[in-house]
Amino acid sequence: MTRRKRLLAGGLTLLAALYLFNASWRVAPPEGFELELIAHRGVHQTYHREGLDATTCTAERIDPPTHRHLENTLPSMAAAFAAGASIVELDVHPTTDGHFAVFHDWTIDCRTEGHGVTREQTLVHLQSLDIGHGYTADGGKSFPFRGQGVGLMPELGQVLEAFPEGRFLVNFKSREAREGDMLAALLEAHPAWAPRVWGAYGGDEPTYRAAQRIGPHLKVWSRRGLMKCLGGYIGIGWAGVMPTACHNTVVMVPINVAPWLWGWPHLFQQRLHAVNSRVLLIGPVARGDTGTTGVDTLEMLDRIPAGFSGYVWTNRIELIGPAVRERRAP
Repeated sequence: MTRRKRLLAGGLTLLAALYLFNASWRVAPPEGFELELIAHRGVHQTYHREGLDATTCTAERIDPPTHRHLENTLPSMAAAFAAGASIVELDVHPTTDGHFAVFHDWTIDCRTEGHGVTREQTLVHLQSLDIGHGYTADGGKSFPFRGQGVGLMPELGQVLEAFPEGRFLVNFKSREAREGDMLAALLEAHPAWAPRVWGAYGGDEPTYRAAQRIGPHLKVWSRRGLMKCLGGYIGIGWAGVMPTACHNTVVMVPINVAPWLWGWPHLFQQRLHAVNSRVLLIGPVARGDTGTTGVDTLEMLDRIPAGFSGYVWTNRIELIGPAVRERRAP
């Protein structure tokens, strides 16, 4: 055998060994877990993402409404849980009078008739606004929710009180560590609410301050940590090694990246479970994307492997929740 043939044979043998060692079919789906849905902002008005950037007013580009729910409100959260959400994601801003307003935008100009930075307002003022004021699906010719959102902006404590069986993922919109302290103080004052705050993410400073104060049961992650986890795993995961950044966390994985991970899906999940972590599957990502895409169509839902037992992020819980429920039915 020539030297060239020996090298080729050796390379093929190595590739075969890598494939077999990382083959998902070597293990069964993890037991004791099941697919859980995270409803982003509850049931909300969807919008097109073309040309979207961090300053875009998404209320001015909504799709023609198919329901009457507005994001981050108690009715939208109730509808999300009813549709099959295990966890509802919500956004918070501290107010000048020491509360957490549940609202997505950095300013109130887009969705309401008010003006200014959200965290520079009192809760009383924020709750007097019409959060449906700015929504339009036809470029401003009509405003289908104007006048219907007065008083619908909740305070975080109101949310936790309203859903004794609910679980929530808190999105900090700033990098102010004091917000982590505020969340911890709120839960210390109301211990019954603590199990309802499943996790937190957003700015690293408030996220990790909250984790430090609240304890290890709070699920937290950061964009930087996710990049280190996935990048490290792609580099050394072939050896069955989970990078430290993948330990004790939730690993957010785009659905178009997942098939390229060593051992996807079952072996990858098993390795994560061994280091006290789980997968959060999100929608596909592309260069230049702003925000988090979700598993929002039935076609995308079909791309999730049978036996997947992690979390799934969706902007269309009213569609995806019933579909998952139907597929679980005997």
